[in-house]
Amino acid sequence: MSLERTLVILKPSAVQRGLIGEITTRFERKGLHLIGMKMMQLTDEILNEHYAHLSERPFFQRVKNSMMASPVVVCCYEGVDAIQIVRSMTGATNGRVAIPGTIRGDYSVSSQENIIHTSDSPKAALEEIARFFKPEELFEYKSCAQSFLYYQEEYQLI
Repeated sequence: MSLERTLVILKPSAVQRGLIGEITTRFERKGLHLIGMKMMQLTDEILNEHYAHLSERPFFQRVKNSMMASPVVVCCYEGVDAIQIVRSMTGATNGRVAIPGTIRGDYSVSSQENIIHTSDSPKAALEEIARFFKPEELFEYKSCAQSFLYYQEEYQLI
């Protein structure tokens, strides 16, 4: 159990379909602490860096084109085991097989236009948060609901 930060990108498919509020509400209701959020237009440069691990794949340009189709909303959430929580709430990459009740299971029917990107590990989260946020764009503040989200020992970790 550890306090973590994780990156969430609400992709053009979420922005164009008007799902920003629905998705952010799910994370807030779960108890994750939003510490950074902004809308931005992704560039070829940032996507080459973000998706470098896919650069040799035949669908690389298609993924980049999809991510540049409209602005995205990038968010940084914080909480105990936040990375795993967000990944569980997001569901399988392919929306057609994602379990109903997950974000992709409820809002996606595609493996590419799949609504959301989330960090998949603590290392990736650190790199991705630094890629999309300047330090001054992340806010450390105590939520008044914190003592109602965690029991005393968990709360002391924070």
